[in-house]
Amino acid sequence: MFAFLLPGAGLPWEDEQGVGSEHREQDWGDNDGWVRGRGGRALGWGMMNPAWLKMLKAPCAGSAGSGLYHGMSLLQNALSCPSKRGNRDLAMIALAFNLNVLTRDLSLYLENQVKVGLFGSGVGLSLVLGFSAAYACYYLISVAKKPQLIAGGKKFCQFLREQCPVVSETYYPTFWCWESRVQTLLRPFVTAKPWVSYRNELIKAADGGQISLDWCDNDESATRPDPATRPTVLLLPGLTGTSRESYILHMVQQSRELGYRSVVFNNRGVSGERLLTPRTYCAANTEDLETVIKHIQSTNPAAPLMAAGVSMGGMMLANYLGRKGRETCLCGVVVFSAGWDVFECTASLEKPLDRFLFNSYLTSCLQASVDRHRPILEKLFDIDYVMKAKTVRQFDERFTSIMFGYPTNEDYYRDASPIHKLKSVQVPMLCLNAADDVFSPNHAFPVEAVKQNPNVALLITDHGGHIGFLEGVWPWRSTYMDRVFRQFAKAVIEQGSCLQDL
Repeated sequence: MFAFLLPGAGLPWEDEQGVGSEHREQDWGDNDGWVRGRGGRALGWGMMNPAWLKMLKAPCAGSAGSGLYHGMSLLQNALSCPSKRGNRDLAMIALAFNLNVLTRDLSLYLENQVKVGLFGSGVGLSLVLGFSAAYACYYLISVAKKPQLIAGGKKFCQFLREQCPVVSETYYPTFWCWESRVQTLLRPFVTAKPWVSYRNELIKAADGGQISLDWCDNDESATRPDPATRPTVLLLPGLTGTSRESYILHMVQQSRELGYRSVVFNNRGVSGERLLTPRTYCAANTEDLETVIKHIQSTNPAAPLMAAGVSMGGMMLANYLGRKGRETCLCGVVVFSAGWDVFECTASLEKPLDRFLFNSYLTSCLQASVDRHRPILEKLFDIDYVMKAKTVRQFDERFTSIMFGYPTNEDYYRDASPIHKLKSVQVPMLCLNAADDVFSPNHAFPVEAVKQNPNVALLITDHGGHIGFLEGVWPWRSTYMDRVFRQFAKAVIEQGSCLQDL
């Protein structure tokens, strides 16, 4: 536990002339308690200190301690007789042979003192137990809570409570990392990435561009062996996410375990494919999403199709449903950590700490994607000016809003905010948000809009951060978000007939 090192270097009697040199110039027994070698170099402390020798008598090492004390006594007696040079050498040799014993004995002694001082009296143990009990009480009272379920219709609410028991269960965030920012930052690192083999497909868009889809066909499914009727789950990643994000891989795994196939819609230019036209993506424009849904439906017309979107992917899904109403083949949608009011989301991310932790990083990711496709994008945009943006807002002002033809960035943000379109959603949609999400502040949650639409439900946890929702002592497997996804996907696909007349 402890290590004891003499301040001097080398052996106590060794100098530049070598061991046993006749050219030593030593001055043993200085009044300051240091043993000095040639040139006054300090070699060790306390060799002549009676208190030091008294400590070494302590029965912390048994016979080894006695032998060490004998060596120290020999040293003390020899050094008290300057004329007996051989005695001094013998004493120093004895000390050298006992150096390892000294280190071990001191370690045991100090460790014993710590144990006695901290726990022997019971004071230290009481402090540890008291703090643990207080923390446990605080966690159980203030941190671990049941989520709040808000639904506009009793039928949808009852359906969720019966088919998705997770919405009524207490959410226990990981006790050592329940804070919002910690959950957000740790999720990509502490959760395992399930192994998934994708089949990539590139489809053409109306403007001549290409869209990358990553399929997990799940042909080994025992519960759904017929590919024609095997349910399909469409997954939409976040702002700069791809099919390789840990939260996407977990949903693919959950779908595979249920016997479903899954397909990930990668936004243009983010997953390695080349841009064929000077156009990328944004939360407000749903043309590419419509193209993808039509393609999936035409490929597997007899298979049920539901969708899940995360962060910006969830915003895009909500905007799509708000525009299409019932004119969609989706049987259900689940949205995680969506930003409902882009103005409020952007303002939240521009606070000093969150700007440092998240905003700058997201901006650099967006800029890296633009710079990767500079040859085709610089025909229409001043890329150097875009690369000087310091925040997501500046990036949108200089690039995104211009690309999609908005007069101002405010017009783009207004159109990208799903809160204004929830009233038109006609498909069962469950939304999960954490009240402490700095990307989507809780005062901007669409509570009133949800209450007015029987097709929409909002599940709010006190903790979870942005796409965090870690739970368990070591949250390396699934999260609360994964459990919500699994139960809702199974419910709308296998029991969706109950929701036809919401």
